[in-house]
Amino acid sequence: MWQRLAGFVLKFRLPLLVLLLLSTAVMTYYASKVELSYEPNKSIPLDNLKYQDYLQFKSQFGEDGNMIVIGVQTDSFFQKEFFHDYIKLNEDIRKVEFVENVLSVPFAINLVKNDSTRKLSAEPLFKGDLQQQAVLDSLAGALNNLPFYKGLLYNPDTHAYMMMININKGVMGTARRIEVVSNVMKLGTAFGEKHHTEVRMSGLPLIRTIVATKVANELGLFLKLSFVLTALILFLFFRSFGAVLMSMIVVAIGVIWSVATIVLLNYKITLLTGLIPPLIVVIGIPNCVYFLNKYHTEYAKDGNKTRALVHMIQRMGIVTLFTNLTAAIGFGVFCFTKSALLKEFGIVAGLNIMLIFLISFIFLPSVLSYLPAPKTKHTNYMNNRLFRSLLDGLTALVFRYRPWVYGVTLVLVIAAVTGMMKLHSEAHMLDDIPQSDRLYTDLKFFEKNFKGVMPLEIAVDTKKKNGVVNLQTLEKLDQLSKLIAAQPDFARPLSVAEGIKFAKQAYYNGDSSNYSVPNQFDIGFLAPYLRMKGGTNASGNATAFTKLVSSFMDSTRQVARVSVNMADVGSARLPVLLDSLRPQVNQIFDSTKYKVTFTGTSVIFLEGSRFIINGLTESILLAFVLIIFCMLYLFRSWRMLLISLIPNIIPLAVTAGVMGWLNIPLKPSTVLVFSVALGIAIDVTIRFLVNFKQELPHHNLDISATVKQTIHETGLSIIYTSLILLAGFMIFSFSEFGGTKALGWLTSLTLLMAMITNLTILPALLLWMEKALLKKARKKELWNTLDEERDMDMSELGLKDREKED
Repeated sequence: MWQRLAGFVLKFRLPLLVLLLLSTAVMTYYASKVELSYEPNKSIPLDNLKYQDYLQFKSQFGEDGNMIVIGVQTDSFFQKEFFHDYIKLNEDIRKVEFVENVLSVPFAINLVKNDSTRKLSAEPLFKGDLQQQAVLDSLAGALNNLPFYKGLLYNPDTHAYMMMININKGVMGTARRIEVVSNVMKLGTAFGEKHHTEVRMSGLPLIRTIVATKVANELGLFLKLSFVLTALILFLFFRSFGAVLMSMIVVAIGVIWSVATIVLLNYKITLLTGLIPPLIVVIGIPNCVYFLNKYHTEYAKDGNKTRALVHMIQRMGIVTLFTNLTAAIGFGVFCFTKSALLKEFGIVAGLNIMLIFLISFIFLPSVLSYLPAPKTKHTNYMNNRLFRSLLDGLTALVFRYRPWVYGVTLVLVIAAVTGMMKLHSEAHMLDDIPQSDRLYTDLKFFEKNFKGVMPLEIAVDTKKKNGVVNLQTLEKLDQLSKLIAAQPDFARPLSVAEGIKFAKQAYYNGDSSNYSVPNQFDIGFLAPYLRMKGGTNASGNATAFTKLVSSFMDSTRQVARVSVNMADVGSARLPVLLDSLRPQVNQIFDSTKYKVTFTGTSVIFLEGSRFIINGLTESILLAFVLIIFCMLYLFRSWRMLLISLIPNIIPLAVTAGVMGWLNIPLKPSTVLVFSVALGIAIDVTIRFLVNFKQELPHHNLDISATVKQTIHETGLSIIYTSLILLAGFMIFSFSEFGGTKALGWLTSLTLLMAMITNLTILPALLLWMEKALLKKARKKELWNTLDEERDMDMSELGLKDREKED
């Protein structure tokens, strides 16, 4: 079949090339329309129960992860010049498009009792002649008398002050969010520079925007670097600009097709699909190396160019097909998960790995047929002394020191298994950000002074209309708030109970000792005052305080919202914290009367990380099973299947062991390594074993001679392709993001180990197979001998019996 395909490609080379180039032109058009994705929570399936709870919460209360915070720490906050500039900063940020509201100390609202109207008026706390320092000092004292704002807008112990900026939720899913975040950051930075004060900025919109932008920029840079680096290695290998140019064109076409596929499937660039173009480069280059190396090897035999091309397609077609197929399986299995994020990545990656095979299968033989025959300088790499010495050393190692090979491998496996026992799963919101980065240090500032800014939401369903404003419910909400505030990783929660406590304090003329939930005696006097005057400002818009209080009940007043800011405790600790709270929460709220749900972005992030890790783990197992079937189909032998799997299981185990020893947790970025490495590392095994299978008949089924020949014939291309892959993935290790960095160096480690095991353990196991076959043959021969002796004994016995009868 492959010989007929070779004839077809060479016969119709011109139409095939034209068709390929025209198709690429069309794909270039579609690739130019690719867009970045700004949609969160795509890692969780829509039918997930926790995600359904989150959607219900958002339908009742709106978006929870749309707040940017700005913090300053200074003893001069209420100094006239600083305070007035801080007011101007507030006003400038309010003018930024898509900023809906700003809450900070200068715009804090105070509730004032009006006995004549029996109402509470919501009035600005900081009013009057603010040019007078004495007035500012007096108002600062009044602020300290309002417990509602302590821990929310300021920390009196550390002199830290926080500004809360709510961003329109509609813009968060579009590219305009970059502009909004950038404008807010510019204003904050300018204020800090003017007053020589470090301005801290954080919040999910800011974190997500900056991280997504940086990763997108890095991936573009890495794509360029992967082209340059692989081109340089190819030139050092082949010493031919033509070979380098052909290979670069093949992977360039592959990259264009991969980006166009994203558009044609109506997807967008995500953090995962953005990895595909660089992956196509490092996966596509080995195809070119295998084809070109085989072409040069065959041409060197008899100098016949046409025969060399036919043999190249015939011998390497099946090898390259199966190497790409197993790599495609390693990625494609993600499409069987329920996660939209993984599904998109699996479909696009798996499809384009097979397309890069088709591109190289058509392009390389067609172009080579038009080019002059290779010159001696282009094939000198096959006689490179350094690599020949290395291959001779590997051959000696396999044939003379096989026990040492087995012994060292056993020690590595034992160490790897020990390390694997230390593996644990954990992910953080800022997992991939270096601790020196401003995003990380600013987040830690808010955790230290305000216990964090990561949103956690608690929905308390009273199961009846107006159940929230029931005095008993308010007391229970206050108990819940005190329980949560007592935890070291949670800030003081906000709920409607806090607003009622603020109102009670105002009723008692601002006495802070009365900041508490009203009792039965208080409520009769306080009830008329809860219908606050000043609920709207001069423009007719609800004041910040009115908005704040009303946002903690749904429209029917049946469901209460308790909003908590918390530290980035990670996916391992958060469930422990929540589980420890549940028994106490159940004691406060009778489950027959109330339904309490923990939700919010922090819970969804935890669920998404867990789902991705589980999905990746299941996909790796599925990929392993599918690859087993591919190897069975290719070699039709359980013994060969076992031999092919061992050299690839060992590198994966070693990588997992290294992660355990170095305390690198399992998270989406690190689990991805195993699938990527499995799909690529198995290529080396297929390359070696197919060549072994093809050469075995030419050596009269002499396994030792065939193994020696295979090491020398395929070892060179295996080493070069492994070096290219190592270089390609090592580029990622220079990223400033931990996930991308881990993908780079862990995959490189796995591929390095795979190269070593496939050039040592694999041939050693093939020689073990020869011993097993010889032992089996000798055993069979022994049984045949015993059968002959038994037959002879029976014959002799028969003769003696006949002699007795005679």
